[in-house]
This record gives sequence, C-alpha cells and structure tokens, in this order.
Amino acid sequence: MFFIDGHLLPYSGKHKVHLGYNTQRKMMMPGQTNMVTCDISGRIIDFEIQEGKGDLKSCIIEFKKKWEKELSGDYFMIFDREGYGAEFFNNLIDNDISFVTWEKHTDSKKLNEIAEEKFTESFEMNGKKYKIFEGEKSFKLEEINNTKSIKLRRIYIWNISSNCRTCGLAWDRNNSATTLQCAQAILSRWGASENTFKHLYDKHPFHYHPGFKTEKSEKQLIANPEIKSIEKEIKVIRKELDKKHKENSKAKESLIKDGSRRENSLKARLESEIEQLEKKYKNLLNKKKELPEKVDVSTLEDYKSYNKIDNEGKNLFDFVTTSIWNVRKELTDWLLCHYPNENEYVDLFYAITECHGWIKSEADKVVVRLEPLQQPSRRKAQEQLCKRLTALSSYIPIGKVLKIEVGSSPI
Repeated sequence: MFFIDGHLLPYSGKHKVHLGYNTQRKMMMPGQTNMVTCDISGRIIDFEIQEGKGDLKSCIIEFKKKWEKELSGDYFMIFDREGYGAEFFNNLIDNDISFVTWEKHTDSKKLNEIAEEKFTESFEMNGKKYKIFEGEKSFKLEEINNTKSIKLRRIYIWNISSNCRTCGLAWDRNNSATTLQCAQAILSRWGASENTFKHLYDKHPFHYHPGFKTEKSEKQLIANPEIKSIEKEIKVIRKELDKKHKENSKAKESLIKDGSRRENSLKARLESEIEQLEKKYKNLLNKKKELPEKVDVSTLEDYKSYNKIDNEGKNLFDFVTTSIWNVRKELTDWLLCHYPNENEYVDLFYAITECHGWIKSEADKVVVRLEPLQQPSRRKAQEQLCKRLTALSSYIPIGKVLKIEVGSSPI
C-alpha cells in the first residue's frame, strides 16, 4: 500500500508565485505543494515538488509509470477526497491501478438509517472499534456519443467508539483484497492519529527551503477574469429575475371596459421587464460560453507574470532528509526485535542516539562507546542495536571502520 498526499511549502518572498492550499487555515496562499508518497510503515519512497496547489491526480498516474519496473505484486494507492471523480476513477482503472479513497458528499442521514444488522464484520484498530460491510456504487461517465458506467466497491464504515458512519470507495484489479483490508487501508492513515508528517516535522525541518531563486514559470494560465465579471452580472440578473417573478405572481390582471388587458398595468410592465432581463441573461450565458476558461496572464494588462521557485537545493535537502528519516524507521524496526514494547520503542531509539559517550580514533577504526541505559531491558536492547550496527562493518569518509559499543567507562 502506498499513501500519497500533498503538503504545502509556504512562500513569503516578494515575487508572484502560484497559490497552494493551506489545510490548517483553509485558505489559498503563495507556495508550492510537495507531493509525498509513503509506504505502510511510514517510509518516504517518492516526492515531487509542484507549483501552487499541485496535481494529485496526475501525480498518482505518473507514480506508476515512474516505478512500474520496480513494483512487484499487487499494491493499492491510498489518497484523500482531492482525487475524487468519475473521470479520474476511470483513468485509474484504465491504467490498472488499484486504489482506496474516501467517498465524497456522503449523506449522513441515510447512513444513520442503515440497520445495525447490516454491519456484519467487526474489528479493532488503534484502540477504536469498527463495524463494516460492503456494497457497490456506480458512476456514469459521459463520453462522445456514449455513456460509460463504472462500478466501485463501497465500504461502509461505522466507528463504534464515536458513533460516526462514513464510506470508502475501492477498486481492486484482481479482487483479492477483502472488505476488512480495504477498510484498514484507508483507516491506517487518516482514520488514526498516526501520521508520518507530524512525526517527521517534529525531528526534521521538512518545510525548510535552502534559498528562493526564482525564474519565469511555464504555467502562466489563470482563470479568465472576464468570465468572473460576467458571472457577477449573471448573479445580479438572476436575483432580479427571481424578484420580478415573485412580484408578477402577486400582481393582479388589470382590464379596461371592453375586457381587454390594460397595456400600462403593473403586470404588463413586470412581464416586459422579465422578458428584457431573460434576453440579457441568455446573451450573457452565450458570451460566457464563447470565452476561453483559461488565459495567459502575460497577455493581460496590469497583471504580473508568475514565477516558479528553483528547487535544486530543496530537492537535495529533501533527499537527504528522506534518507535520514527512512534509516531511522529501519533502525527502530531493528530495535523492536529486541524491545517488543510498541508504545516505547521509538522513544528508546532517541534515548540511545542521544546518549553521552566517548570516541577514540585508531589507525584502522573509530570506536564510539555509549553510556549504558539504567533500565536492564532497555540496556540489553541498546547493546543489541550497537552490535548489529557494528556488524555492518561500515566505513566513515576517512576510510576507517566504525565500531559502536556500550560501556560505563571512557575508552
């Protein structure tokens, strides 16, 4: 399973750059988006820095093309609601990419009306109890002279602990994943408190950008400002039309002595005004259709061109940070073999790496001796980890072998 998500890299410089989305503030702000892919253990296996908000959908497709030769067996792409949509789901199926995501715009009232007996399977995850069952959801995709229908697995999830219900969507190319596996896939990231990036940011400055050199961006398209102006006019006319229709429905017909309609009556005037407004409304709609949705900002007056931030230094920095993070994950997994307490082994790892000690450089090796931890079980794990590291026979840059040991006295 691979989890992919975008993370904002804010920019506070003087140059005009594309806008990214800040999920904490729920607003757009200048910056880039780091599209990061992790595996189920939390190791970062791929990242790509994109301008502005980024494109999660294209990133998922490109991920498969980029790593297809290295990927073996069945795997799932797990992503959030940003990747929701019939056209994108169809694209994933065409590219043979299995996926699990949250369903968007679920009707909580209908979900709560589902009988408890339908939730036939129970499990516990991260200290929370869940019940699930599986259904089906269809999407219709309009194509040229054709309507295509695609069917996805719909996973109904009931969080017993909080009494909340929601749904996930899945497509499995081989139908090998169970309902439980699909539910656990989506809950293992966003349904639990465990989050790779929260822990990563605690120890590493992943937001840091070494310099903000900029150059003109190739992406100069923006939403057509004329369309925005027309939409404002349409909104005003639509509001005025609603008002006139209400007045017309209440106005009484005024007749002259011969029984014909009085031409200058209130109802006649209102109908004439409605006719003129509807004509103007249709003209604006036609004008809007004729305009391009996007325009090049460089062709507009009083608009500055967008710049893009050079990412050479940032890519190198993130590559090193990612490598350190992944090594830390590997070492904590080693430590877990000798200290099977899942609630404390990460803290134990940092306790070991922050120990005081001594260093001695000899002709062919460098010896690092760490002070022993006081608790016997922790000290034993510390010793085993140091022995395993020494057994790697690693060489430091000056060509000497690195030896790590535990001892209570100086070397």
